Amino acid sequence: MKELYSLSAHELQKMIAVGEVDPATLLDAIFDRIGSLDKKVRAFALADKTKANDRLKRASEKKLGRLYGIPILVKDNICVKDEATTCASKILAGFRPTYDATVIRKLEDEGAVLIGKANMDEFAFGSSCETSCYGPTRNPWDLERIPGGSSGGSVAAVAADETIAALGSDTGGSIRQPASLCGVVGLKPTYGRVSRYGLIAFASSLDQIGPITKDVRDAALILNVIAGYDEMDSTSVDVPVPDYTKSLTNDVKGLRIGVPKEYFIKGLDKDIENSVKKAIDVFKKLGAKVSEVSLPHTEYAVSTYYIIAPAEASSNLARFDGVGYGFRAKESADLIDMYLKTRSEGFGDEAKRRILLGTYCLSSGYYDAYYLKALKVRTKIKEDFDKAFKDCDCIVTPTSPTAAFKIGERMDDPLSMYLSDVYTIPANMAGIPAISVPCGFTANGLPIGLQILAKAFDEGAIFRAAYAFEQNTDFHLRKPKL
Repeated sequence: MKELYSLSAHELQKMIAVGEVDPATLLDAIFDRIGSLDKKVRAFALADKTKANDRLKRASEKKLGRLYGIPILVKDNICVKDEATTCASKILAGFRPTYDATVIRKLEDEGAVLIGKANMDEFAFGSSCETSCYGPTRNPWDLERIPGGSSGGSVAAVAADETIAALGSDTGGSIRQPASLCGVVGLKPTYGRVSRYGLIAFASSLDQIGPITKDVRDAALILNVIAGYDEMDSTSVDVPVPDYTKSLTNDVKGLRIGVPKEYFIKGLDKDIENSVKKAIDVFKKLGAKVSEVSLPHTEYAVSTYYIIAPAEASSNLARFDGVGYGFRAKESADLIDMYLKTRSEGFGDEAKRRILLGTYCLSSGYYDAYYLKALKVRTKIKEDFDKAFKDCDCIVTPTSPTAAFKIGERMDDPLSMYLSDVYTIPANMAGIPAISVPCGFTANGLPIGLQILAKAFDEGAIFRAAYAFEQNTDFHLRKPKL
């Protein structure tokens, strides 16, 4: 029999329902796993067994819910009442929210057991999980390599079986890119599908919470729970939420799949290109109709993103000044000096870089030249997708242009780091859903991800394609040797 920690949420769900597995035994197995592995992987910013046991006790009083007894890890930028929530930044040291994020409330209402907070890039600024004040998280497939970011802790924990599932946030690929690099499933829902209330903002027009899981069915189960309109979030959209598990049919006959020619260009690793093309062949054999599509403004996506996202970050992070909560510099001459010292000492280098870049783009004389122009290009990127989806139901692409690189390899080259998200950023710019599923391995055994995109609020099409691919391959079943 498999170890409990290695099972999927839907497998455990059935076993718990018939009394084959005791949730307390499952929780013990997870924390034993964390105790034996996390000194190496460092996926957790906080793991609290006492609080997890208290949550399980409350859930057990109801013994109800679609996720009853399932341990779930959440990224450290999602607020949990009375629990340290720091965004992996010194400037939020000691901050404990007075409320739960909407996704946390929804998970607990369905009996899920929160086990702690996942490490991340500081304020979600990064593609490697190296900018955290807690130190870097490591890729379970090769501990000398990065897991991807910014949701690197959430993803590494799922890949290492230190949790059954996790939540992350995705602003430009922060769920999908690490999911690709660690060989798990990562979903960015449509912007507005999942409430952002209680998510500490990076870029408010781009951020979206989503699930990170061991397989596609688990992603559908968790999205069923966390999706839906929330009056506490002004960007939440009031549209019906279907049962996503009904899309898991293992049938893609007649499904129209587009392959954008702009995504298979110079710079794409050959192992990744070959794996993605083999994945496309799988769809063809299953009866899907595959054709080429064009997304001509793709080449401008990264530069557009790195104007819009830092501009919004500059505005959002202005609130962290040492006055209301979090870190405050100890000695200062006056209020202005306190602001300067607090922000200088509290933010890391990457956070400072993005604040400066965003402030510059929004400054007088540059707003029209940079920020306004970027918004216009963003509209063009969205229009590209709108046009493509007239001829196809889904679009498939690589998730990342490379496999996981060595820790420290790109820390002194921000531009190279930013290009890690070249294939994931367009979905955030257009507000559409996208998933990354395992589709192969490089010659040296590192995971490769396939990205599947669909039009807004059509997560069902994504699940249909992703599940069929998963059921006809075994990449998601392979585990790192830790």
